[in-house]
Amino acid sequence: MNSWKQYQEENKTRFLEELLTLLRIPSISAKAENKGDMIVCAKAVEQSLKDAGAQTTKIYETEGHPIVYGEVIIDPSFPTVLVYGHYDVQPADPIELWKSGPFDPTIIDGKIFARGSCDDKGQFYMHVKALEIMTKTNTLCTNMKFVIEGEEEIGSPNLATFVKANKALLKADVILISDTAMISMENPSIDIGVRGLSYIEVEVTGPNRDLHSGVYGGAVANPITILAKMIASCHDENNHITIPGFYDDVVESTPAERQKMAEAPFDENEFKTDLGIQNVWGEKGYSTNERTGIRPTLEVNGIWGGYTGEGAKTVLPSKAFAKISCRLVPNQSSEKITEKVLAYFKKIAPDNITVTAFEHHGGEPYMTPIDSHEYKSAAKAIETTFGKAPIPVRGGGSIPICALFEKELGLKIVFMGFGLDSDNLHSPNEKYDIFNFYKGIETIPYFHQYFAEKKS
Repeated sequence: MNSWKQYQEENKTRFLEELLTLLRIPSISAKAENKGDMIVCAKAVEQSLKDAGAQTTKIYETEGHPIVYGEVIIDPSFPTVLVYGHYDVQPADPIELWKSGPFDPTIIDGKIFARGSCDDKGQFYMHVKALEIMTKTNTLCTNMKFVIEGEEEIGSPNLATFVKANKALLKADVILISDTAMISMENPSIDIGVRGLSYIEVEVTGPNRDLHSGVYGGAVANPITILAKMIASCHDENNHITIPGFYDDVVESTPAERQKMAEAPFDENEFKTDLGIQNVWGEKGYSTNERTGIRPTLEVNGIWGGYTGEGAKTVLPSKAFAKISCRLVPNQSSEKITEKVLAYFKKIAPDNITVTAFEHHGGEPYMTPIDSHEYKSAAKAIETTFGKAPIPVRGGGSIPICALFEKELGLKIVFMGFGLDSDNLHSPNEKYDIFNFYKGIETIPYFHQYFAEKKS
């Protein structure tokens, strides 16, 4: 509708400035020192919903960080779209690798560089502005509800409690999430699935104190060396995960499905150049896209121990630590995989050290059926604004709450992400193209229009 485009064009500078203001709030859920910032950000999100036309808004306190709720009920007979997003962001470390301040949003070559610019402030805010466009032009043809939480980056530990206690409040017909990526703006795509997650921490203890490596080295097991060997044993020479039973429940993709994936545009040389690597790595027998979409993985996210300060200190450390995550594919259970990984590390531990291993958080894989009315509505909306039909792809990341929403609310989820894999999510210099931000705002109202139409 021309009124949508006209309203956006007249207000796009303000839309961008509002996003930049939101990005200046260091809403890092993982750090206790940012608790006050989380409250400030939650209030800012609530106010943005009010300004956009939400009739009802409320900040729900949890045992952790607040959840922001908002709704617009136009007509009880209209279909209801529940929008999910998160206002918390990853820590910005290492700060020294940022080209500009992580919470001082800077625009370079049409890209917004800031922590949370793509994940997920820039993406959920598209829905807030789309709501404003539709309410101000009197074209909203669905009811809308928003759940914007503050703990996604730490595993959403309190969201399940909120959802279970508020099923009537959250009653809807579909859940819409923008926290994923497209292949490119030239080749639009829709994620039809995200992987699950199992995240653990391992602690290896050797001697009862740090030791002089000259006096004791060679006679006492070094926890860092032992931990490194244990981690290395998790993959064989084909980069296949060796943990017993790890692949037991994996649903293997059919040759036809793999052929369909191979048709998606992908330039491996460009991929390597962008990352500054000489070659790709992964499980033998699978392409890069398959390794990041349809195959489970095990990765070390952090490893430390001993002396890491400036200069040299010849120490044989008492302890070593590692954080390890597994990405899971359909039919794998995060609970089962966590149990298997924890048991594996405890089993292979030599008797000259002790191992403590525990779970941080997890989540289940999720798939969206492409023959559903909600998926077709999203695909049609993207085709309307991009001029070509989107390619269905499997995403490599995880959104742990998806399976929870379907189980508790009985709703299907549609992913309408406008980010790019090159947006440096969770890394220094996270960015989001202004073009993508505006394109999302332009496209989202069409989803509501098409979803409100009678199902075919």
